Amino acid sequence: MATLVPAAVKVADGTSLNVVVSGPPSAVTVVLLHAWTLDLTSWDRVAAALPGRVVRYDHRGHGLSGGGTVRTFDQLADDLVEVLAAEVPDGEIVLVGHSMGGMTMMALAERHPAVYERVRGAVFVATSAGALPAVWRLEEAAGRWLGRRAVLGFARVMPLGLRAMLFGRRAAWSDVLAASRMISRCTGGAFVDFRREVAAHDRVKALAELAGVPAVVLAGGADLLTPVRHARAIAEELPGAELVVYPGAGHMLPLERSAEVADRISRLV
Repeated sequence: MATLVPAAVKVADGTSLNVVVSGPPSAVTVVLLHAWTLDLTSWDRVAAALPGRVVRYDHRGHGLSGGGTVRTFDQLADDLVEVLAAEVPDGEIVLVGHSMGGMTMMALAERHPAVYERVRGAVFVATSAGALPAVWRLEEAAGRWLGRRAVLGFARVMPLGLRAMLFGRRAAWSDVLAASRMISRCTGGAFVDFRREVAAHDRVKALAELAGVPAVVLAGGADLLTPVRHARAIAEELPGAELVVYPGAGHMLPLERSAEVADRISRLV
């Protein structure tokens, strides 16, 4: 396994973001952006299978990063720009975003379109450009209750619910427990604020900034949170984008289909 180099990037508002860099120096760096309530460890198996240099980090309020006082998708786009400036100041990059990570990539296109001049490829993993399904209302209700708590320790005792909502058929129980542990590290403020951002997310027009970027859109055939139609909508906005659907897989493609996801990323590298 590649050597992991932990780092911390302090962004403009003083929030410290936990960053991990792995792999040898290379002309192209892969940057992995995790999903809402998860953390950079969701990419462990994918990162280990990728060639070259890989950068991943915990979004504010997630994992080992500071919570910050501003928790919006615009802020996540700004955070990404600062991580790139600190860890990938030059050279080409491949951006990969899972769920909220993919939404962050769209916010980046909307807020900092010039960054995409360096982007050699974009991979959208189980994500959406907007108009998410009603199942998110269940999480919104949970968020109002959990917002009173500093840490979501509930995830340690409700893996059955997580398995039903996040995973597809034949999910490994170890992956369900790993997701539970990640969610337990997300702060209540991040849970509630970014859930609100997900509900308001509508960035179909931002995808126009990626018109010249080779893109791959990955979806789980049994994904309840971002169903296949959302992947198709993204692919339709990106000329030449490749759409790949994994039958039976759920929302957690970096865990459920890690080898396949790594292979699709590697083709862009």
